[in-house]
Amino acid sequence: MDIKPLRYFIAIAKTESFTKAAQQLGVAQPAVSMAVKKLEADLGLTLIHRADRNIGLTDEGKKLLIHAEKIIQATDDALLEMSELKGLSQGEVRVGIPSMLGSYYFPPILMAFRHKYPTITLKVIEGGTWQLQKMLENGELDLSVIVAETLPDGLETQALIREEMLVTIATDHPFSQLEKISPEAFFDEELVMFKEGYFHRRIVDKLAKACKKTPKIGFETNLIPLIKSITQQGFGISTLLAMVIEEDDDLITRSFDPPIWLDLGIAWRKDSYLSKANRAFLEFVNEHGRYKRRS
Repeated sequence: MDIKPLRYFIAIAKTESFTKAAQQLGVAQPAVSMAVKKLEADLGLTLIHRADRNIGLTDEGKKLLIHAEKIIQATDDALLEMSELKGLSQGEVRVGIPSMLGSYYFPPILMAFRHKYPTITLKVIEGGTWQLQKMLENGELDLSVIVAETLPDGLETQALIREEMLVTIATDHPFSQLEKISPEAFFDEELVMFKEGYFHRRIVDKLAKACKKTPKIGFETNLIPLIKSITQQGFGISTLLAMVIEEDDDLITRSFDPPIWLDLGIAWRKDSYLSKANRAFLEFVNEHGRYKRRS
C-alpha cells in the first residue's frame, strides 16, 4: 500500500477539513480528495463523513486512524535511521518546554547546545505540561519536559530538575511574618494562577482537592511577568518555582507546610527511534543542566 494517502487521511482527521489538510501538506486539495477516495476504494470502506460540510471519521475511519498513525511513525523512524546510517551531519530536535522552564532554566542550555552543534535545528514548543505530553505521545514532539509523577507507560524519562513550589507574596503581605504557609491558609487568599493544563495549576488544584478547599482565583494568566506584577501590587498571591524569583522582584517567598517539591523530567516515546540529534540533546542537558538541580 502507498502510504501517502495515509498521511493525507491523518491530516484530514486532525484538521477536520480537506482544505486545511491540503494547506498543511502543501498540496492541492483535489489531490487530497482523490487520494482518500482511492484509499476508500482500495479498502472497500467509507472512512470519512462528508455531509453538510462537516468532516468527521466513520467508525471504520477511527479504527484506521489508530493504525495509520503507527504506520507513519514507524516509516518516519525507519527513514530517519537509514539517513543517519549514511552519515547525515544535520538533524532536528523538537522539544516541548513549559513556560517557566523556557524562560528561566533552558535559555543558557539551548544557546550552549546550539553553539556546540550549529548544524542541528532546534524547534522549541512552549505550552502546558499536559498539552506537551499529549503532543509527545502523538509524535508531534521528539522530547518534552513533563512532571515525572504523571509518566505514562508509553514514555521513558530522564531526570531533569527538582524544584520547590513556593508561596509568592508582596513584601507587606501578612504571610511575610510566617515561616511556612499551610495549604488551608493559602486557599483563603485570592490567587493569581496559571491557566489549566500547566503543571503549577494541576498541582494547586490537586492540593485544593486534598484539603477540601475551593481556590479563589482572581487572575488567570500564563505570563510570568504579569503574575509577578499583580502579586507585587497586592492584588493576590501566587506560587512559583524558586528559579523564577529574582533579587529585584520585590517579592517574598515562603515554603508550604509541608513543602511541595516537583520532580521534572525530559521524556520521549518508548516505541520511537531517537535520532542522533535528540540523543545529543539529552546527553547535553544531562551534562549541563545540573547547576539548577536541588536536593
